[in-house]
Amino acid sequence: MSQGIPPNDPRVAGSQPHEPTEDKEEIYYDGSPLIRGEIGKFLFLWLLGIVFIAAPFLYYWFSQDRVFPKWWVTVVSILIGILIMWIPVIIMRSVRYRISNYRIDYERGILGKKIDTLELWHVDDIKMEQSFADRMLGVGTIMVLSNDTSTPKLPLRGLPNPRPLFESLKQRIIAVKRQRGVVKMDMGGHAGNA
Repeated sequence: MSQGIPPNDPRVAGSQPHEPTEDKEEIYYDGSPLIRGEIGKFLFLWLLGIVFIAAPFLYYWFSQDRVFPKWWVTVVSILIGILIMWIPVIIMRSVRYRISNYRIDYERGILGKKIDTLELWHVDDIKMEQSFADRMLGVGTIMVLSNDTSTPKLPLRGLPNPRPLFESLKQRIIAVKRQRGVVKMDMGGHAGNA
């Protein structure tokens, strides 16, 4: 270095675009959305399933000549009802979030799997949404808005106790952006340039 500045001087270290970090990856959340996060859809589909299961018996009860539907109609109706009742569980279990202090992995699929990764330094803004019912059930949604072309808007639905996770993510996004020398971020407003 010219002018006698030692290499470990903060003026030299701060001038590097990507400072090495000593942080280890810490997992904030790893799991599927909770069913109670979609309680309205869940109850609607359960009621619809019960209607399909009960349909052959209702037909028998209300038909004038008390004739039970053909056996295969009854079996198909019951199977459709059970399948409809399991749809919310299948949908929720086919989605998985892995949220860490550096990235969000969004995995989805039942038979095949697709995983998108959103690095936190790409995030422009995050918002937390929690309806009255969500608050009563202890769940919520964190909406992640980013400049990543594959996932510009990522809703993380059905998260348990979302407020601490939201606060941790908010602080971590700012820290990661500073580490990488990326534009300054205004959480709760619009992203702007430093």
